Amino acid sequence: MGTHHSWFFIIVSLLHVSGCVSFTNFAFGDSIVDAGNNNYLPSLSRADYSPYGIDFTPSGGKPTGRYTNGFTIVDIVAQALGAKTLSSPSLSANAASHATLGGINYASGASGILEGTGSLFVGRLPLKTQIDNFELSRAGMVKTMGENGTQEFLKNAIFSLTIGSNDIITAFLPNLPFVGNYDVSPTTLLDIMVSNMTFHLKRLHKLGARKTVVVDIGPLGCIPFVRSIHFLPDGKCHEEMNALIRRYNQKLRTAVHGLNEEMGSGSVFVFANSYDVINGMLQNYRDYGFENVNDPCCGEFFPLSFCLRIGDENEISTNICDDRSKYLFWDSYHPGEAANFIIAQHMLNGDENTCSPLNVRQLHSLKL
Repeated sequence: MGTHHSWFFIIVSLLHVSGCVSFTNFAFGDSIVDAGNNNYLPSLSRADYSPYGIDFTPSGGKPTGRYTNGFTIVDIVAQALGAKTLSSPSLSANAASHATLGGINYASGASGILEGTGSLFVGRLPLKTQIDNFELSRAGMVKTMGENGTQEFLKNAIFSLTIGSNDIITAFLPNLPFVGNYDVSPTTLLDIMVSNMTFHLKRLHKLGARKTVVVDIGPLGCIPFVRSIHFLPDGKCHEEMNALIRRYNQKLRTAVHGLNEEMGSGSVFVFANSYDVINGMLQNYRDYGFENVNDPCCGEFFPLSFCLRIGDENEISTNICDDRSKYLFWDSYHPGEAANFIIAQHMLNGDENTCSPLNVRQLHSLKL
């Protein structure tokens, strides 16, 4: 995998903006962006074992709790915009000391917008709890830099929310005790999700967030887990699920743009369209350098196999694909690092179809 790592450094150097102001990120979300918070929880949803992290260079290929083989989208964006260090998990001992360097990551695998989402996995941090934890972090900042200093610091930081996938997946699971699905109509579920997201975004704004990126939900009907439990062949996705997600994304976009009008010129909410980016990769995968967009690199497609713990180097070749960069999906749920780079590139530099009203690079440079 030597070529993989040289390719990574070339991409980061191309994305990086020399001489830009330092970058601080406060990330909220689910396992797509979790940096290791679930390592500290009694959770059935964890990625603290090999081969997770096999391509994560800062740890030397050791697992950190990231649910992919390498860097997450949040990691890649942070490095491209000049972060001094990657954001630390909020539950780690050193999180407070890293707040003013790279920021803090509050995301938690299996979590959702709604409080009940992910209860099957026991330990997880719903979005409300993640923001509660940020409020505690903020109180610590006030102690060290004062209220005015904290407000000034936070207004230049990027806040990102990447969450909602587990709420949708739960709605399509069998109606079993402690599992799901929600006993509401699809339209009602979407409205509840959007109203909750709006409430949480306003709360973050009240706590000092002025540059906020809200990432929509990708085409979950095409992930290996969903296709496997619904016995869908290669190239076929769960269209009912994807149609519901598109409806949610449209409602979320409207809500985000409404917040821009409501909150005025002192803050910006960016709507990031990951659905179309990922769908583009699925439809035209060879153009992006992928060879397989149906199977997970780690774990077989059918019968459904999870990315299982490996004990030694000899097990790697039998448990994961030969070339991680050729697979869109790392495991049954999550994109691999190669796909994360492409998504991050669109978030950083995309046009208004991808990020509106600004892309993340423009948001970072914006003077408020």
